[in-house]
Amino acid sequence: QVQLVESGGGLVQPGGSLRLSCAASGSIFSINRMGWYRQAPGKERELVATITNSGSTRYADSVKGRFTISRDNANVYLQMNSLKPEDTGVYYCNGYRVWDRMDYWGKGTLVTVSS
Repeated sequence: QVQLVESGGGLVQPGGSLRLSCAASGSIFSINRMGWYRQAPGKERELVATITNSGSTRYADSVKGRFTISRDNANVYLQMNSLKPEDTGVYYCNGYRVWDRMDYWGKGTLVTVSS
């Protein structure tokens, strides 16, 4: 089992920055890829960014150039700059295990971008 706990969400004005953190524990050695997803009110959950064990990253087009995903040991981070109101949502940390296609999820942290 893998446990994921997010932190760092909050209220920020448009153009501001936030840094989300995800602390992973348990059988983290089995996880091949970590990432962040978000769900806006009334919308489906969508990919924001992922990072593999080798450091390869992938970003949604809507956040390229503004968000940066990184990791160290059991932690994954999402640096969010130039935030826009459309970035508002609950941000979820994800851990993915390739061999059995298993997804692990945190409970989420709320990000609100508003003036």
